[in-house]
Parts: sequence; C-alpha cells; structure tokens
Amino acid sequence: MDIVTAHDRPNTTAEAIEIQETLRGLVDREDRCPQQILTVTGLDVAYDEGSGLIAAAAVTLDTTDFRVVEKRTVVSEVSFPYEPGLFAFRELPPLLDALRALDHSPDLLVCDGHGLAHPRRFGLACHVGVVTGLPTLGVGKTRFIGKHGEPGRERGAKEPLVDDGEVVGMVLRTQDDVKPVYVSVGHKISLDNACRQVLRLSPAFRQPETTRQADRLCRAALKEAS
Repeated sequence: MDIVTAHDRPNTTAEAIEIQETLRGLVDREDRCPQQILTVTGLDVAYDEGSGLIAAAAVTLDTTDFRVVEKRTVVSEVSFPYEPGLFAFRELPPLLDALRALDHSPDLLVCDGHGLAHPRRFGLACHVGVVTGLPTLGVGKTRFIGKHGEPGRERGAKEPLVDDGEVVGMVLRTQDDVKPVYVSVGHKISLDNACRQVLRLSPAFRQPETTRQADRLCRAALKEAS
C-alpha cells in the first residue's frame, strides 16, 4: 500500500499540533467509497507500558462472510509521548508499517478511535485516511469530545454527537440494549455511510468485526514480543 501524504515525525507537541492543523484541510467528508465495499481493513494497537512497546495490527476481511483475507502485525518502540489529542503520533508509525505490508489495498479502513470527533477535527481516522488516501472511518468505545442525547435501545438507534455547535459524529447502538459506539468520519466517507458500514460490520457484537479481529491480533503480537 502506498502512502500518498507523507510528513516528518514531530519531535515536540507543538510540531505535532502544527501537522494536524496543516493536514486537517485535506480531509474529504464526501463519499468516495466504491459502490460495493468488498474488503475492509481493521486497525488497532496494543501497548505494553512497562517495556515501552506498541503492537499494531491491520486485518482485512471479506465483507460477505467476514473471512480474513490477510493480516499483518508490527511491534516497535513507542516513539511519541502520551498526549491527549495526539495519540495518532504514537500509533500511526506502526500502523502504517502494517498497512504497507498488505498485499492489497482494501475498499475501506476502520480505526479503533476517532476521526472528526477530535478537538482539532483531526483524530487518528482522519490522519490515517489522509496519509493513505483511502476511505476511512473511526469507531470509538468512549466519548472524547462533544455532547449527545441517549439513543434508543434498539440496534441502529443513533443520536448526533455535537461539539461547539457542529455535528462531529454519531452515537450509534450496534446491538439491542448494549452501550453505543461513537462513529465519526475519517476521510472520503459521509457520516451516514460510516454508520451504515459500522452496522454492517457489527452483526452480533458491539464492536465491528474488523476491530474485534485487529484487537485480538495486536494483543497476541504484543504478548509474544513481551
């Protein structure tokens, strides 16, 4: 997989914020997804704070039966400090290495994290999307910013996530009577389509199958490396 928008690794918080401010203007909120999304790659990371290691996983699934098409893991040392709002600079280097190792580019990327639902409207999903040029969405387990109402208790119920008067995501119930997830646009996909894809990828559990597979894979890689 090629990288279409490269940038230097920041050495300071100020440099990281400057990169976010520069790249956020490249985020495309329109649908550029293929009409038929046949393959989706899930991205996730796991940390071992004791050893300073981070494991990244990229798992591509066939959307018809959730069969694993290919998978890659990368384990490396954490190269950026813990800073709220700047997690992408910790997670992006190994995630991009895992993506580069894939033999085929998927139709869609799904990040375990946020996209536009970010203080500078440039969370991990936006960053990954802009750098790879691929349609990307974010699915967060917890709220990072914004306020919202409580969605209905049935699968598919949703409420807008609003920050400073702007809809930055959707609070989506993926299963009856389970906690909702926080869906936001990353790149080249609309919020409505992002929600449709998350529901499609979550036939039985709260989290999309892409995230569930990537989570297991990166945890296993980290355990082996540690």
